[in-house]
Amino acid sequence: MSDFNLLVFAIAFLASAAITGVMRAYARRANLLDVPNQRSSHEVATPSGGGLGIVIVFLAAVSLMAAQAQIEGDAVIAFLLGGGLIAGIGFIDDHSHVSAKWRFMVQILAVSLAVYLLGGLPVLQLGSSALELGLAGDVALVVLIVWFTNAFNFMDGIDGIAASEAICIAGGAAILNYATNDPSVVLLGVLASASLGFLVWNWAPAKIFMGDVGSAFLGFTLIAIAIYTSRAGNVPIWSWLILAGVFIIDATITLVVRIWNRENWLSAHRSHAYQRASRHYKSHAIVTAVVIAINILWLFPVAFLAFTAPEKGWWLTVVAWLPLTITALRFGAGRPDQV
Repeated sequence: MSDFNLLVFAIAFLASAAITGVMRAYARRANLLDVPNQRSSHEVATPSGGGLGIVIVFLAAVSLMAAQAQIEGDAVIAFLLGGGLIAGIGFIDDHSHVSAKWRFMVQILAVSLAVYLLGGLPVLQLGSSALELGLAGDVALVVLIVWFTNAFNFMDGIDGIAASEAICIAGGAAILNYATNDPSVVLLGVLASASLGFLVWNWAPAKIFMGDVGSAFLGFTLIAIAIYTSRAGNVPIWSWLILAGVFIIDATITLVVRIWNRENWLSAHRSHAYQRASRHYKSHAIVTAVVIAINILWLFPVAFLAFTAPEKGWWLTVVAWLPLTITALRFGAGRPDQV
């Protein structure tokens, strides 16, 4: 990795940390506080909206790279306009409640635009065969991205977990992609560095929360970069699905169980596996540290195998997700809250 890239990542880290500090002061003045209730996993009113620093740093990096013609125009628009819309509606929602209908409408618009500009669903490698789903695949991809955008928001419920997951996913993909010398390595490094700058303030006990502006933006941006790198033939989609396994499995199982139990799955709750684990161990830091360890010691090695042998990616994804599924069920993901 060049010294220049390392300097860029250091600047991204420092800028994000500084902006987060400014946002903390602003949130206190504007009374932008996340006040704990029976559905919360925290106990003290805490400033929110700190994820704006990640948004500003990443979009600034995209703009600078676009000015140097390091990223194609369509991808630039997908990241800037799509990500801007997602962050914008999240920022508004952090300040004054936005109905689910309007949030979904903006998200669908932003995601549909990004899918079109990025070229749609990449070809899926299944053994020796390649599966191309065409328009049906693109529609399914829109649904998947909207789901992951919101899932990242749902999973941002204890100190440090969302920022740590973003660092692990983006950092892992950057390492896999490093040998390709592709500009997306810089995008991923900046996103990971900016998330680390925020994590300085968000590690337990958190001094500020990410807010919808940051969590939804991270979910959207990570999967948008996944499409970008997959279509370029750099990092297969299977590696991305493996790297994001913790959030995908916990959020999905929790949703399915809640629907199965005929609960109002749109209502606030604290029944994700990670939330139950944090109550069981009486510590946010322990659970977040375990999630980081799972990402580094289990998911990244399997993602690397899928990177080196993409034709085996589909069953390596199953292998990677199986223990996560068992763990989520073991902690009772989606079961009615015990307050």
